[in-house]
Amino acid sequence: MLNELWWKPMKRSLVPLVIALWLPSLAEAAPCPPDALGTSRVLEVGSPGGLQIGLKTYPQTLQLEDHEVVLTFDDGPNPGTTDHVLDALEKQCVKATFFIIGREAEAHPALLKREYEAGETIGHHSFSHPAKTLRLMTEEAAKADIDKGFAADDQVLYGSAGPEPRVPFFRFPGFADTQPLVAWLSSRNIAVFGADFWAFDWLDMSPDEELQIVLRKLEQEKRGILLLHDSRTSTALMLPVLLDELKKRGFKIVHLVPGAAPPPLLKAPEGWSSETEAIIARTLAGASPPAGPKKPE
Repeated sequence: MLNELWWKPMKRSLVPLVIALWLPSLAEAAPCPPDALGTSRVLEVGSPGGLQIGLKTYPQTLQLEDHEVVLTFDDGPNPGTTDHVLDALEKQCVKATFFIIGREAEAHPALLKREYEAGETIGHHSFSHPAKTLRLMTEEAAKADIDKGFAADDQVLYGSAGPEPRVPFFRFPGFADTQPLVAWLSSRNIAVFGADFWAFDWLDMSPDEELQIVLRKLEQEKRGILLLHDSRTSTALMLPVLLDELKKRGFKIVHLVPGAAPPPLLKAPEGWSSETEAIIARTLAGASPPAGPKKPE
């Protein structure tokens, strides 16, 4: 217990230092060098009537060309990691989509504004990223947490928040959606993002271990939406090398922005099933379901 009490605050203070020692001074690099990976194209994603994409959860995804990748990051903004992720993206002239936790936006407004000013797309990831997931909250509480996240992110970025988010992109924490919540978001023309592959970077691992996982999946899948976490030290350390490898291996980056019309979609192959649903079922086994309304007395 004493070791744990000593290590947790020490770990928080050491993370930025460790990254600074490992990474080159990316912020000082010349913008857009000739050999930069770059962003190959911009894809507008409209969601009239709703949209759900990402083969880990949904039976369809974006129709990308061979060796096209969409970079997405969850759980920020986080000082000491997100800033280095942004440095790496800037050095390679790459744009990504960040799914923001509302309370982190309120806690670190300057960092979120840096993302926005760099031209990254800012999506939403609920206000609190509840440990028990939105699925184990009442529907009313889950909706309130989602809307509070929309409002927090927009208030920081634009100085005001309307009834709908400026960027109608949302990702469920832990991919733990529910049919009623998806229907509710669809009624508001909000796109729900899953992923096509991920780095497992919510687990503790070295940057090189994470890099090998991502590269292996990229070579297998050839294209798709990649999930990373800009809150993770291993990802911040791994990303510059990953971007170099993507360039060497002929991968191209597609930047997603809101649009009016639905994007071209690719249907899941025959026999598809939701991988995230199986993971969620194991993770939440034995957890208490949300309390229903009280019966009238």
